[in-house]
Amino acid sequence: MTTQRASDVMVKALENEGVERIFGIPGEENLDFVDSLRTSSIELILTRHEQAAAFMAATYGRLTGKPGVVLTTLGPGALNLATGAAYAHLGGMPVIMITGQKGIRTAEQAAFQMVNTVATMDPLTKVSKQITSAAMIPTMVREAFRAAQAERPGPVHLELPEDIAGMPVEGFELIEPHTNGRPVAGDTAIANAANVIKEAKNPLLMLGADASRASCSEALSRFVAQMRIPYVTTQMGKGSVSGSSDLYMGTAALTSGDYVHDAIDAADVIVTIGHDTTEKPPFTMDETGPTVVHIGYRPAIVEQVYFPQFEVIGDLGPSLDKLAEVLGGPVPTAEALLPMRDEILIKIHEGADEDRFIPQRIVQEVRDVVPTDGIVALDNGMYKIWFARNYRTTRANTLLLDNALATMGAGLPSAIGAKLTYPERRVMAVVGDGGFMMNSQEMETAVRLGLDLVVVILEDNAYGMIRWKQAADGFPDYGLTYGNPDFVKYAESYGATGTRVEDVDSISDALENAFEAGGVHVVVVPVDYSENKRVLIDELGQRM
Repeated sequence: MTTQRASDVMVKALENEGVERIFGIPGEENLDFVDSLRTSSIELILTRHEQAAAFMAATYGRLTGKPGVVLTTLGPGALNLATGAAYAHLGGMPVIMITGQKGIRTAEQAAFQMVNTVATMDPLTKVSKQITSAAMIPTMVREAFRAAQAERPGPVHLELPEDIAGMPVEGFELIEPHTNGRPVAGDTAIANAANVIKEAKNPLLMLGADASRASCSEALSRFVAQMRIPYVTTQMGKGSVSGSSDLYMGTAALTSGDYVHDAIDAADVIVTIGHDTTEKPPFTMDETGPTVVHIGYRPAIVEQVYFPQFEVIGDLGPSLDKLAEVLGGPVPTAEALLPMRDEILIKIHEGADEDRFIPQRIVQEVRDVVPTDGIVALDNGMYKIWFARNYRTTRANTLLLDNALATMGAGLPSAIGAKLTYPERRVMAVVGDGGFMMNSQEMETAVRLGLDLVVVILEDNAYGMIRWKQAADGFPDYGLTYGNPDFVKYAESYGATGTRVEDVDSISDALENAFEAGGVHVVVVPVDYSENKRVLIDELGQRM
């Protein structure tokens, strides 16, 4: 029997789980692990920052439902995962985070570079453990993947000390992966929800982030089509049912006061499907508001603004099929709110044809060049609200935005992760100049990997979202402006192509040419955020 290292067992256990690639940056403490990867079927995607690697892995998890895997060294490298861990934890994205550590059987370098990574990661992950024995690796890896995918999906951290990784192993047995079926909601809960919906005068569906999972998309689309109840979506629920449906009422990009909230305010029963309160509230409940029926993979977490009176808990697809069967078709008042639809959508999409670099026009130009299955990955900034509000999606997970942690710096890495996952699709990153510069070094990663990727940088030389909030709260404009590099030359320095759009009518051609040309292409578009005040402060403020 050939003697192997514990690191070999670790890599074989990952292969056993179907891992195809690992994102990250190796260090001295995981060189055994990296050497084991060298002869494996797993591709190492070397990144330029550990945070970006975590965003890429989380995006893979979001798109596939299978855990993405990220690798870092100890101490400073491991700590750079913190934002990515929180991103996956709040966003419900399955990720396996593997970090190195100094040897635990000796202390030849004393406390050099050492922090308690397991304890640090504990509040940011579902599970955080140190591997202390080679014999434990098969079970710990299997449990890590099970935990990452169990409700609610999220990140799991495993620390592999360097002396454990190099230990000889005489023999081992891997554990065959399996997926346990989720329970379906009980008959009593289904019946109670059906009764509430049947008695509603103005019913409304609200589709949340968990409704975007591929495993429930067909059942959800059937349910909506059969019930004929109009629906709104949360930001992360966009596309869970096609936005081209005649039942689509819009996306709650704000918590209150927008035109879509006219429908929410008029509803006497709101059925939330796949909503989780880690997402910024799309509406707030109070004692005088509508009855809320929560349909989800797990029970609702009771919050000050969300306390559903009825719950249907279980696997969303089968549970929705059962509910549809009990309802037996549309209730008499199913379409009561539909007359509001045209006016809501007309008001939301005003400005899409204006000859200015305003967000509504930019969103429309992006929509025109991205096909049905194309993916747009957003960073976090003011434009995110406009894309959530105005960008019409027809498929789930084709507009990737973060409305849970809402961190800057994730847009470009997320787009890279999406392109690696679906190389045949058009993928575009839409980033602000502030968020782009937080992980712009990953341009080198995209170029090195030979990706076809379009990166749109919206340039306003300021932290635009905070500037909007500063104005909305009546503070003077202060402390939020900065300078930028020449982004065209910056792109070229990485071996990418750069284009600056000077005329608003040239946006579409610039984007289409970038996709046609292939490779990594940066398109710089100035953005006029005067609409933030005119629409989101002045116009909507008059409605409050």
